[in-house]
Order: sequence, then C-alpha cells, then structure tokens
Amino acid sequence: MCFFVVISGAIFTHLTWGQQRPGPAPVIPKTWDDAAMATLEVPLANPIGSPKHVFSGYYYKIPVRPIYKSYPFYAPGHEPPGYIDWLKQQDPVIVWDDKGHAPPLNTPEDWIRAGEIVFEAPILLHPISEVAPSGREQTYQEMNIPVAANGTVPTSRYVITKKGQVMVASQACSMCHTRVMPNGSILKGAQGKLPFDPGYAYLLHGGLPVVQVRLQERFLFAVPWVPGDWASNLDRLSTDDIASLHEGIPNGVIARQGTSPFYPVQVPDLIGVKDRRYLDHTGLEQQRSIADLMRYAALNQGGEFLASYDGFIPAGSTDFKKLPDPASMGRYSDAQLYALALYLYSLKPPPNPNKFDTSAAHGKKIFAREGCPACHTPPLYTNNKLTLAEGFTPSPDADEKYDILPISLGTDPGLALKTRRGTGYYKVPSLKGVWYRSMFGHSGWCATLEDWFDRRRLQDNYVPTGFKPHGTEAYAVKGHPFGLELNAEDKKALLAFLKTL
Repeated sequence: MCFFVVISGAIFTHLTWGQQRPGPAPVIPKTWDDAAMATLEVPLANPIGSPKHVFSGYYYKIPVRPIYKSYPFYAPGHEPPGYIDWLKQQDPVIVWDDKGHAPPLNTPEDWIRAGEIVFEAPILLHPISEVAPSGREQTYQEMNIPVAANGTVPTSRYVITKKGQVMVASQACSMCHTRVMPNGSILKGAQGKLPFDPGYAYLLHGGLPVVQVRLQERFLFAVPWVPGDWASNLDRLSTDDIASLHEGIPNGVIARQGTSPFYPVQVPDLIGVKDRRYLDHTGLEQQRSIADLMRYAALNQGGEFLASYDGFIPAGSTDFKKLPDPASMGRYSDAQLYALALYLYSLKPPPNPNKFDTSAAHGKKIFAREGCPACHTPPLYTNNKLTLAEGFTPSPDADEKYDILPISLGTDPGLALKTRRGTGYYKVPSLKGVWYRSMFGHSGWCATLEDWFDRRRLQDNYVPTGFKPHGTEAYAVKGHPFGLELNAEDKKALLAFLKTL
C-alpha cells in the first residue's frame, strides 16, 4: 500500500547520547525461539487455521536491514526553501546494522534512545518522485492528514540510501502509533490518525492493475479456512469495488493485515503496553516477558506473513503455498527489537488537562457503584482478561491456559471469528488515556466517549460517528450496555472521571 508513504511523515529528533557511566551489557533475549513461538499466540477461533510459524533456522537467514539516518517529512507548503535539493546533497549514513554500525549502547538510557530509532525505522522506501503527485495540498486537506505545529507529518521520514536520491519511508512503527495532539504537539506511541484506508482507496481509483489489487487483498486479509471468506469472491470485484470497501474506514481505524475491511480495528495506544497481559484487540498474543513484545514486533513487521494458516502462506507469491527465499526479505536484529521494546516500555502519557474536580469525584463513585472495576480494575483500569465473543465456545482446557472472564459483552463478533487475528475473544482494554483517544469499540464505531455512552447507538437507525460497515446507511453499535441508562447528570460525571485517567 504505497500510498501510506504519501500521507506519512515523522518529526526528526537529534539524539543527544547520555554521558552516564556505562553499565553491564544486557542479556538480549532470542526473538525467534521456536519453543516460545509455539506457545506465544492464543489459538484462533477455528483452531485449524492457527498459524504455524517458520522455524528459527529460516527466520535467522533473513538479512538484517540497515537503518539509515532520516530527515523530517513536511506537509505541502511547509518545507523550508530548497529542502529537497539540500537532501539530495546529503551522503547516506547507516545508523545501525549488523555489520558494525550502531548507536551508543552503554547505558539503559542509550538503549531507550536507540529503540526510538527503531520505532521510526521504515520497512519500505519509495523514490520521492513516486509519492509526490500534483495537488498534494488539497489531498492533505480532504483526507484530514495530521500535521504537527512545526509543519511535519509525524509518521514518516525522508531517507537517503544513495546520494542524489530522496526516498520516502513507510511502514515504521511510528506510522500507526504517533498522534498529533490538538495543540500541534507530537505524542509518540499513541493512537495515530492517518487515513490509511481512504489513502489506499485513492490509489486504487487511480488505476492500479486489478490483478495486483486482488493479490494484495488476499495477502493481507484472506482466511480460506473460514466459511464464507469474502476474499474467495475477489475475482468478481473490480478495483473500484475494492476501493469502496476501504474508503469509508475513518482516521484512527485501520484494516490492518490479518483483519478485514469489513472488520477493521481501532489503532491501539502503545503507551502503557508494558502492563498488558494480551496484545491485539482479540488478545491474539500473550505478553509474558519483554521477549514476547519483541516477537510481537517481529511478527507485525512481516513475520506473520511467513506462517502457514492451514496451508495458506500469505507471503507465498501468487499461489500462497510456498515460502519466499529468506534472502529476499529483511528483519530487525534481536538487539534492535530489544531496544524497541525498551523504548515502548518507557513511553509516558502526556500531562492530563482534565482536573479531578467535584464532578469527577462523583463520577468515580458511579464507576464503583456500577461495577466497572470488575473489568476495568484500578490502577491499570483493566483486569487483563479475555472475554468471549458472542457465539464463541472456548476449548475445555482454555481456562487452564488463559485468563478468561467467561462472559460476552455482545459486541460485533466478526473480528474475533472471521479474521486471521480472530481468537474468539476480545481483551478487556485499559481505560487509561481515553481522554486523548478516539474511535471507541474494537472496530472504532464511536468517535468519542460521549458517542460510546449514547444509548441511541443500540438502535437499528443509528448512524455511527466512527466506522460504519460497508454498504450500510445506519448500523446499531450493540454490546457493552454499561452506563447507557444513567441519567444525564450521572453520565456527565462518569465521563468527567474517565477523562482524568
């Protein structure tokens, strides 16, 4: 999805390495440990499709991609005069690879700063000539692409790998997990708001070959072991048909790999991820140690495409049956993934402007009175458990392996039952930081907390303020009815309290 490049950018940070006394070298866990990988993930709702990951011998044959020095990506009309010409005069600089280049790694603070480099390091690079069409400024405005106060689009970078050629970076962690706050400041690790799917639809309408588009949709979303898999009908869809599936998915929601344009996901907030027992909205992956977060990053940066899902291998060329040559791909090193995990663990929320006043104090009492702490348990405001998707019956031994709250909240089960990330469960999310997030519900149906607590959302004639499923004019956002029957005063107080978390 190369349009991701067009709509992304990242604020350049000049790293000032600490002068602290060097400490002992850390023991870096092995990312692709075969035994750990075999137990990392919660089985899929239909376990026949549960991924069987490649063995470590294959994984470690994948070359470590070099991380190059990068530069700010500016929104149209904000670039300093002569900026692109200046970039063309810069020599390529490798910041980190497995051939002797590395940032300082002497102290814990060094490792965290190095992790920020990995957080902003791209997987894909495209020549600027491919991603700078005329009329960009109007496109930015129409798609509501977030621009920071300093004029940058803080979700991508310019990269120089060859002098004279400016490349635009995409598919870095920062691309999804960087947020421009209302005052124009940049919050790294938070829920991003890039228009991923509308941008992709824009490209599709521009005339990408339909054969290529169909292959890409299968690569990203196909679940051939699930009865009624929509991707089985792709050969009947035109490029414009496929574009229409994506263009209605709003900023802050994404049909990321392994989900579906019918069941996209709210872009998650990574701030506080250290305290999460399960990762992904469906609780797909357990986090038992920092090594598991490293594995999660490796999977989400391409490793999951190498798995066999009942014989379906997403990275398996045009027939989806054979693994590619490992030499044709790239990966992060274990040291880079360790640094990335340390950086994510270090992320802190921004100062909360919402004060704990009389209304919030009343809301805290309502929160307790309504039984909310049973699931959203202080101080994390989650019990770190899994709940059942409607219609799902877990295996008899599931309770022995996973932390399950054996109830269903009645939300749409499609993501949990009909996608490559569908475990049959939804994890109980943390309420910390809801004041700066948007698009609530696992598929982001409600743009604000106020919308989520509007009882009208249960009605069939409700028009969602966030994601609205394709082909619908109205859609009942059902499930999680808690708080919907509060009177206006109590509801206002509850919201006031939640926004202080």
